[in-house]
Amino acid sequence: MVLLAAAVCTKAGKAIVSRQFVEMTRTRIEGLLAAFPKLMNTGKQHTFVETESVRYVYQPMEKLYMVLITTKNSNILEDLETLRLFSRVIPEYCRALEENEISEHCFDLIFAFDEIVALGYRENVNLAQIRTFTEMDSHEEKVFRAVRETQEREAKAEMRRKAKELQQAQSVGITGMSHHAQLLLYFNP
Repeated sequence: MVLLAAAVCTKAGKAIVSRQFVEMTRTRIEGLLAAFPKLMNTGKQHTFVETESVRYVYQPMEKLYMVLITTKNSNILEDLETLRLFSRVIPEYCRALEENEISEHCFDLIFAFDEIVALGYRENVNLAQIRTFTEMDSHEEKVFRAVRETQEREAKAEMRRKAKELQQAQSVGITGMSHHAQLLLYFNP
């Protein structure tokens, strides 16, 4: 099976999240997704639609569709199995199957989609493995965060030290003035 793209889109074909697994332009994927709703026959219970060049394998999810765009010569049974996995991933990251919730968690979904498919071919993973892989911490990320936190602490300490110096300089400057100069400063800041 060669999976060209996976997308969560509205019933009108507007892409909310789309991940292409092969080289494909944005206009091409938007065109394919916009054409998708026009190809569906609402009376049928099929979960796929074919054109001359691609096959759409889809699953309705309340107001949205989970759509896989594959080549026509891909194995439909594998496509359907992959679609089920994609459809199970979405509720793992989104509380509600609504457009704004999908948009809010788009990067989590894209990372999960990347665990399911690599270079157009399905990986042998399950839902638990996907969750584990996307939550893994990297050593480089931990080092980066530790360095950043240290820099922030040092910057805060430097700010406190400078503020204390300024406060001391102000109090020394005011106490060293004559009484007349302090009154002028008080009334004419």
